[in-house]
Amino acid sequence: MRIMGLDYGSKTVGVAISDPLLLTAQGITIIRRKEENKLRQTLAQIEELIVEYEVTEIVLGNPKNMNATLGERAELSAEFKEKLERRTGLPVVLWDERLTTVAADKLMMEAGVRREHRKDYVDQIAATFILQGYLDYLANKKGENA
Repeated sequence: MRIMGLDYGSKTVGVAISDPLLLTAQGITIIRRKEENKLRQTLAQIEELIVEYEVTEIVLGNPKNMNATLGERAELSAEFKEKLERRTGLPVVLWDERLTTVAADKLMMEAGVRREHRKDYVDQIAATFILQGYLDYLANKKGENA
């Protein structure tokens, strides 16, 4: 059993996968899209990864505004969530992704990744932060119930 984390953007979808014990998240790929409204190929690629990694649940970044309101990107993510659930049959959890892209960019800056190369990895790292936040939440929740 593994959980998939997704950072859904207008041109890319960052993908991360948990380890089988649900302790850590690893970024695995970035799905690049030619057009924002064309999702068939994106969904097909996600389905292939679901089968390959034996995914049982998906965590999708929910891009709330800093004041916790929902804007246009959050509405698009909610629509993508519904499409994912219909297409895969898996539960999809929306997870607050505020500042994950900032954290991903900061991490790459500290690692010495050149500015022009950061955009190539930022969505994958953001997906990892989204998924790791959710895994940590699950672990804390389990600890409280023990």
